[in-house]
Amino acid sequence: QVQLVESGGGLVQAGGSLRLSCAASGSIFSIRVMGWYRQAPGKQRELAATITSDGTTNYADSVKGRFTISRDNAKNTVYLQMNNLKPEDTAVYYCYIVAGRIPIGSWGQGTQVTVSS
Repeated sequence: QVQLVESGGGLVQAGGSLRLSCAASGSIFSIRVMGWYRQAPGKQRELAATITSDGTTNYADSVKGRFTISRDNAKNTVYLQMNNLKPEDTAVYYCYIVAGRIPIGSWGQGTQVTVSS
């Protein structure tokens, strides 16, 4: 059983910054991918950014140049630094990891990010 605990969401004005954190615990073996997805009201969940165990990153076009994903393998933690936030970044942000000998995905409970104009 894997537990993901997210933190760092909140309310910020446009142009501001937030840093999300997600710590994984429990029966963790070989975390392959860590990432963040987001879901705005009335929309489907979409990728924001991912990072593999060797540090390869992938970003949605909408966040490139503004968001930076990083991970601390020793702490099983992934971070998302979000700069120059826009109202369209408003969403629930979900942590996601793929781990295990047989890769299995796990989701966090979500953290709300609200950007006011």
